[in-house]
Amino acid sequence: MKNSNKLKIIPLGGMYEVGKNLTLVEYRDEIIIVDCGLTFPEEEMLGIDVVIPDISYLIKNQEKIKALVLTHGHEDHIGAIPYILKKIKMPIYGTPLTLGLLENKLKEHKLGEVDLNVVHAGQNVKLGKMEVEWISVNHSIPDSCALAIKTPLGYVYHSGDFKVDYTPISGEVIDLQRIAKIGEKGVIAMIGESTNVLREGYTMSESKVGETFNRIFSNHITNRIIIATFASNVHRIQQIINAAENFNRKVVLSGRSMLNVTETANKLGYLKVKKGTLIDIKNMDKYDDKDLVIITTGSQGEPMSALTRIAYGEHRRIQLTPNDIVILSATPIPGNEMDVSKVTNKLMEVGANVIYETLTEIHVSGHACQEELKLILSLVKPKYFIPAHGELRHLLKHASIAEDLGIGRENIFIMENGNCLEISQKDAKFVSDVPAGNILVDGLGIGDVGNIVLRDRKHLSEDGLIVVVVTISKSDGKIISGPDIISRGFVYVRESEDLMDEAREIVKKTLGKCDSKSITDWSTLKNNIREDLKGFLFSKIKRNPMILPIIMEI
Repeated sequence: MKNSNKLKIIPLGGMYEVGKNLTLVEYRDEIIIVDCGLTFPEEEMLGIDVVIPDISYLIKNQEKIKALVLTHGHEDHIGAIPYILKKIKMPIYGTPLTLGLLENKLKEHKLGEVDLNVVHAGQNVKLGKMEVEWISVNHSIPDSCALAIKTPLGYVYHSGDFKVDYTPISGEVIDLQRIAKIGEKGVIAMIGESTNVLREGYTMSESKVGETFNRIFSNHITNRIIIATFASNVHRIQQIINAAENFNRKVVLSGRSMLNVTETANKLGYLKVKKGTLIDIKNMDKYDDKDLVIITTGSQGEPMSALTRIAYGEHRRIQLTPNDIVILSATPIPGNEMDVSKVTNKLMEVGANVIYETLTEIHVSGHACQEELKLILSLVKPKYFIPAHGELRHLLKHASIAEDLGIGRENIFIMENGNCLEISQKDAKFVSDVPAGNILVDGLGIGDVGNIVLRDRKHLSEDGLIVVVVTISKSDGKIISGPDIISRGFVYVRESEDLMDEAREIVKKTLGKCDSKSITDWSTLKNNIREDLKGFLFSKIKRNPMILPIIMEI
């Protein structure tokens, strides 16, 4: 078979991590992009707002791009799109709610005309030599779909994020019949999400949470109820609204993302709300505690979220009282446990009754557990299997499950971001990698903060800064004034005057050692000041501040 007839699958995000999902399906001179998400910064990424995938390969090959196709509207699948569109223009296809949420982001980024195309589950779109079909699945947000990408070599099945829920809150049950038919037609490769692969059994139905809410509401008739959840979990928001209406309570929304998502979902018909149920936060003082439910963001303990501001008494409208019941209707994302714990403790300090997952069934996952993953693998029957959307432990476990179901080990590929899997009718093998990695977004800067800047930020945050200012004569190189020493985040100068005086003497000695030639070689002079002062400070107080010499010439 000619090399040009080979299919390539290239993940640029979502491997060895949960988030930042972006996968390329490339056939000959055509590329289809599946999802384009972001992830949030790790603790050591000081000052970074979000992390997006490296798309240098796409920029280099943008003439090959046929479209960006979306599985659903969560941040880790659509969050990077506004940043990518500033570099590459392309048509985008997604279900109504997915594109509705994306439009909000595009407006925030002040992007002009974008080629958005609404599709529905069951619809096919021809994109060059390939064709994409959206297949309805269950997830924690409506309009979620798997993708069946028809190529000349067979189908590529992309599971998206899913679970099997036979009693969903809204929408249809997962279309297992269509998934089975795709499997019968021949799936050459399957890309399967692995988020919940470490959990045995089945994921509980979202309807179980509704039963729990009703029970909590009935047990706390006189209390004000505050519920924190993901803004994008539209099914959960619907459950809360249903419970509120059952007990004749008004619903208040808090948090910008909560307002945006709810407004979009309501406008598109994905939320069913009785007239008068939702009230403006400005009018909540007109109602008694027993008549109110507040739905807020902040279930992950985010520092600037509405729930955190409520916990620390910094919210402009909502003041916590001992009569409040606070429900954390979400599981902490790995790495957020400490933040969630801090907020929970702060809420309890005020005297609020806090209910979280380990106490009762107030959260179910939107991701498939082992038995559901086995079901889909059995229906799809892929020739080659690529576990995705997970850390290495997740990918390896999913690979082990696929092997137990009869997929040969040689046909299972654990991929890293940037790996390129080339598939023909005869075999599949890794070929040369493409550029991949993290692009850090800090304010309006995209990619201008790298490892060196992060290292400096870490150094400053841990050890502080010493600035040494010296003024030198332009005519003869003699010192006119200084050295002056400024401390920021190192020591409090007024309480460390002796140390600062000694530091000045060290710098004076360094300057005294320099001859007239080296005194004008500022690079050498700065380095000498830095090294001598560094050695002195470490010997005195065992600290290594960042030292910044500034030499002025007059």
